[in-house]
Amino acid sequence: MKAGSLIKMANQIADFFAAMPCREQAVQDMAAHIRRSWEARMLRDLLQHIEKNGDSDLSPLAREVFA
Repeated sequence: MKAGSLIKMANQIADFFAAMPCREQAVQDMAAHIRRSWEARMLRDLLQHIEKNGDSDLSPLAREVFA
């Protein structure tokens, strides 16, 4: 999958979880959602993109999840 699409999806998911009152719980819940919902190749592709290009396109919550 293209990195731009994965970044957009990650940021949309982060927007949903950002509404939670506890930041730590939001990070944990988003990470669990990614593990349950994303194919391994999607996660691998996004992590490779982050390694090569940095994480500046990710929202702050998504950065915490993928750090």
